[in-house]
Amino acid sequence: PWCSSCAPMRPEPRPSAPPIRHAWYFFVLPCLVLNYLGQGALVLKHPELVKNPFFEAVPSWALYPMIVMATLAAVIASQAVITGAYSVSRQAIQLGYIPRMRIKHTSHDTIGQIYVPGVNWLLMVMVLGLVLAFRTSSNLAVAYGISVSLTMLIDTLLLALVARALWPRWRGWVLPLCVVFFLVELGFVIANGAKLLQGAWFPLALGLVMFTLLRTWRRGRELMRDELRKEGIRVDTFLPGLMLAPPARVPGTAVFLTTDPTVVPHALLHNLKHNKVLHERNVFLTVETMPVPHAPVEKRLKLDQIGDDFYRLTVRFGFMETPDVPLALMRACDVGGMSFDPMDTTYFSSRETIVASARRGMPIWRDKLFAVMHRNAAPATGFFRIPGNRLVELGSQVEI
Repeated sequence: PWCSSCAPMRPEPRPSAPPIRHAWYFFVLPCLVLNYLGQGALVLKHPELVKNPFFEAVPSWALYPMIVMATLAAVIASQAVITGAYSVSRQAIQLGYIPRMRIKHTSHDTIGQIYVPGVNWLLMVMVLGLVLAFRTSSNLAVAYGISVSLTMLIDTLLLALVARALWPRWRGWVLPLCVVFFLVELGFVIANGAKLLQGAWFPLALGLVMFTLLRTWRRGRELMRDELRKEGIRVDTFLPGLMLAPPARVPGTAVFLTTDPTVVPHALLHNLKHNKVLHERNVFLTVETMPVPHAPVEKRLKLDQIGDDFYRLTVRFGFMETPDVPLALMRACDVGGMSFDPMDTTYFSSRETIVASARRGMPIWRDKLFAVMHRNAAPATGFFRIPGNRLVELGSQVEI
């Protein structure tokens, strides 16, 4: 049964929404409105200052302090973008859209404070490439314009979907408002799209590349799971046959990571084939990510005994949570009665080698791209907080 009495595992601190709303409505929004209206009034009165109205709006004695303030604001905004990229990347990993990457936690108290080296280096390379390619901010303005207008258009569409699905009481006035915003923003998109060859192509090409990578990884994972399922042995068939000719047993607990709880983990089959032994206790562990930020407490753990000293454990996390397999096992022992000693436990994982094939579900170039992405994905050891000195990886080949 699903565990409903266990405490949440590594709960994420949730930001307080009211202070953020108050800061926006009572400080940020008035400042932005005054700034933009002031620049507009300046341009109307002095059209010759249209090239740089922001700095022309301040008196000469305040020019250099304003440059310092604008630079600090740019640094703060850049830091917010970088931090947001880390958070979104971790959520995409949890939801299965990008390969696992090494994630470092920078705070002992706040789990949400993370550093993703791969994302950081990628951002640096892309920013330097943009600066070298476009050279001036005026050249970059076209690419920036299409990016902002498309982002606003997508936000409006998402707001309409949320209102339609979750806000039935407010649907009558939210949806017409979204239509008005959509038409206005569509005009901006069309206007910026007319400058496609002047730089607007870059964010569109970048978005297409990112979309291709996301879809290739997700589809490749689906094909790989299908192949493993077809080649695997069902648990309800394997266990009765195993009891007819039981192998030798060794002390301790073996935890086998698997994506399909109904199929015998390939790592167990390889272990039996090469080592001819089983542990005293064997756990088939499946880690699932729910499409919600934090998994409900009553849905976190499911422990079933499926045979003599064989257990099936399903652990669920939200996409904003940090998976912790050893902690999940200790929780399962507390509520399910399974014996577990961290110092007497060995984790077994299957490390698949992808073989690209043109006769499967994706074009050959996408198969090869997925093989490269899978080969460079971070191992499960650090991602699931599995002790490296207690992990055994057994290799296998999968043709997709």
